[in-house]
Amino acid sequence: MTASDAKADLHFYLQSARDALLWKLEGLSEYDLRRPLTPTGTNLLGLVKHVASMELGYLGDVFGRPSGEPLPWLEDGAELNADMWATADESRENIVELYRRAWAHADATIDALTLDTIGKVPWWPSAKAEVTLHHAVVRMIAETHRHAGHADIVRELVDGDVGESKGNDSMAPGDSAWWENYRSRLERAAEEADRGA
Repeated sequence: MTASDAKADLHFYLQSARDALLWKLEGLSEYDLRRPLTPTGTNLLGLVKHVASMELGYLGDVFGRPSGEPLPWLEDGAELNADMWATADESRENIVELYRRAWAHADATIDALTLDTIGKVPWWPSAKAEVTLHHAVVRMIAETHRHAGHADIVRELVDGDVGESKGNDSMAPGDSAWWENYRSRLERAAEEADRGA
């Protein structure tokens, strides 16, 4: 495999995760994009804001290629977890456009550097701070797919919509009655296992 083939493979998986994450925002109200649906506040627009910020860091700053994008939610003194939710002033459009600019900046870094280029992660302990571009891209693939999975669950809680992409729900075939029966079966199995424990 050539270096360009390896980069193409990595980019394919990174872009598929990016696309899946943004697709989860489609058709939702401002409220549904922002409302926290887990005890830790996980919300759709916050996931996009967070991943955009991480991509600018890992595939920009780490390799001496700052984007120039202001990220006040990551600055010293910023509120804890401020990158994980959108304020009322931060529009969907602004956050999505930030994410698209992060893609372009990250893609330019991937194109410009070899996969064995060494960068330094300033927010990691200095003894472990050096990483290759290959490592940073794999890390962003994992990070983005992880949060796309979170978004999939949150979107299902909002309106029942599931899947990997438009036209590809990656789910077993079944109507709502089938899914209710399936879920009830799982609940019974969990209760039986708990009684037997």
